Amino acid sequence: MRSLERHRDVGAYALGVLDEAEAFRFEDHLMECPGCAAQVTEFGATTRQMMLYRRSTPPLTHPMPTPGPRMLDRLLSEVADRDRAVRRRLLFALAASVVLALTAPALALMSSGGGERASESIAAADERSGVWAEITTADEDWGSRLELKVKDGAGPRVCRLVVVGQDGSEETVTSWHVPRHDARPNTMTGGSTLHSGQVERYELRSSDGEHLVTLKPR
Repeated sequence: MRSLERHRDVGAYALGVLDEAEAFRFEDHLMECPGCAAQVTEFGATTRQMMLYRRSTPPLTHPMPTPGPRMLDRLLSEVADRDRAVRRRLLFALAASVVLALTAPALALMSSGGGERASESIAAADERSGVWAEITTADEDWGSRLELKVKDGAGPRVCRLVVVGQDGSEETVTSWHVPRHDARPNTMTGGSTLHSGQVERYELRSSDGEHLVTLKPR
């Protein structure tokens, strides 16, 4: 077993990395092993090339060189500039949030026309059809918002709410389905392009054109 280990020491011996005792013992082995002696001779050219390379190559620099005074000052200056920029951004963000907090109530007041929109409710019932309805309207910039409550026990049928303008125009704003013999109130919402002051009346009609109930603004 020891002889096999000596065979493996050929490269280390040729490169000169064995300690003195190991080199002495390997030289004794070379005197009895022509194979290892031949390999040491073959390694000679490689060993010479590596020695020449080591002599011609400058020593390695430290991978983490110590920064000089000028580099350190430059780094500290860059860190300080970055901190000042961060503080400026924080101050700008804080100022913007304060301005928004102060102006938001005023903007909301302006957008709402000085307060909440006034709403108006009208209700009516038709004895012939047995339908009761209530409409609550509120003007918006784009027209009027509507909420409709209906009691109709003559289902099943499909109904719709028609807004009739003072100019005779008609606009269907919502429709719904009435279940069979269900007089519970139904609530629907919708919107009309007409403002409340432009509406002549509100009509509830069935899908086949039957008039159910009429509601007129005050």
